[in-house]
Amino acid sequence: MPKGVKVAVIGGVFAVMVGGAGYGAYNIVSALNGGGATGAGGPAPERTGPPSAEEVEEASAKFFAGWEKGEAAQASTYTNNKAAALAVLSSYGEDAHITGVQITPGAARGATVPFTVKAKVSYGGKSKPLTYKSELTVVRGKTTGRALVDWQPTVIHPQLKRDDTLVTGEAANPPIEAVDRDDTVLTKEKYPSLGPILDALRAKYGDKAGGEPGVELSIRHADDSPDTSLLTLSKGKPGKLETTLSASVQAAAEKAVKKYDDSSVVALKTGTGEVLAVANHRGDAFNAAFEGRVAPGSTMKILTAATLIDNGVTTMNGPAPCPPSATWQSQTFKNLKGLQPDETASATLANGFLRSCNTAFIKLVDEEPLTDASLTAEAEERFGLGRGDWKTGIVSFDGSIPASPGPDRAANAIGQGQVEMNPLNMASVTATAITGDFRQPYLISPELDDRQLATAKGLPSSTAAQLKQMMRLTATSPQGTAVQVMSGLGGDIGAKTGSAEVDGKATSDSWFTGFRDDVAAAAMSQQGGHGGDAAGPIVAAVLRASG
Repeated sequence: MPKGVKVAVIGGVFAVMVGGAGYGAYNIVSALNGGGATGAGGPAPERTGPPSAEEVEEASAKFFAGWEKGEAAQASTYTNNKAAALAVLSSYGEDAHITGVQITPGAARGATVPFTVKAKVSYGGKSKPLTYKSELTVVRGKTTGRALVDWQPTVIHPQLKRDDTLVTGEAANPPIEAVDRDDTVLTKEKYPSLGPILDALRAKYGDKAGGEPGVELSIRHADDSPDTSLLTLSKGKPGKLETTLSASVQAAAEKAVKKYDDSSVVALKTGTGEVLAVANHRGDAFNAAFEGRVAPGSTMKILTAATLIDNGVTTMNGPAPCPPSATWQSQTFKNLKGLQPDETASATLANGFLRSCNTAFIKLVDEEPLTDASLTAEAEERFGLGRGDWKTGIVSFDGSIPASPGPDRAANAIGQGQVEMNPLNMASVTATAITGDFRQPYLISPELDDRQLATAKGLPSSTAAQLKQMMRLTATSPQGTAVQVMSGLGGDIGAKTGSAEVDGKATSDSWFTGFRDDVAAAAMSQQGGHGGDAAGPIVAAVLRASG
């Protein structure tokens, strides 16, 4: 061995060190030990805290570069969930056939980087350009300290959810041309709120409408919900699908819900159950108008009033004192702030209804012959609710009014407790209340697929007459809680307001249901306040358009 050369064994590895303890010798030993040049041969300190602007730019740029080149494995290493990112990025090119990706980042907002994607989708000799916007956020890796892209499926496409995939090929279902009751074509471009509903109708009725599938780029959802079409390469042949919707009422509904966040509305024909409009304004694609499960607040008093009347407890002109508070099995209930109590002989059920007095109803729920199950029986047998048998044409929830012991028996009576409803349910409740007949709501004629619509025995004519009159008074009497909202509407009108308290939320959910001639509508606006604040104006706008 040459003079001046020493051999060291470090962790079983021979390292050659020239010149004893020079810089080169330290560097080699340090490297073999996994250290850096930070002193004493120790590891480099991990970075902590939020990523700097430079780190955000660098991490996002490396991720974008790998994505643009189609190097899924490389791009995924710049995320904090390599496995999940790799699966989606791989399918982007292999299953979705997206190529020629060009990403243009925008100005970062802190650690969030917006960007625009331009690419091409090619399949079966067909090609089309694809453009969309998304964003990503850079975070500090928990174990590595590196600046990494916080992996979310929405990074790759804003409509992707967990375990969803992008696919290009022959569509799962033929396209449909949905038309309203007057043969007007309904598209998601003109009626954006209908987008998820039209997708659902296509998935269920595409093969029954006589169309032929085309080639599309779609999101295939992991929860088995209908594919979401993103780009059509070849249209196929659409089949015509007739709906019960009214284009004019639908347009009014879409415009009305846009004014309030997390709002939904349904309108229907009282004599048939045909749905005239369904609209949602939400940050997700959830059809809360049909599938929502939340407390309906005082709109529930329509059903509770029917229970009291049908069980002989009272009538609309019978006594129903409205004290400041009412205690039921150790729980105290109060009225909305500002409501004047009335315990005089003139305090009737109609008066408590039109002013929405909670205590008037609470004081009556323990009267004979009422039981914990009385409200449930009324809902199921007369209003057709809570049995899980509605077949509207798409997925829907037909309410839940469970038999509840203890304080929830009283809470259920005023639309709190364990009661769950949505605008579809409450529009149906109004229709049953004013006609006396339950007609299950539907969006697609049962004749198309031989569905059996749900049935219920409905209400005695005297009960329906009293409910209708109480709703009229609520919308027209000076003390009625719906007077201001319903003013200016012509025809035979009636309404019921509601607000539902939600645990952990400072602002209540706004509820409102009403009728005008032969159209009933109901709306909710989550955290929208009192019934007349948000839900009321939505219903009034829809009823105005139905004339």
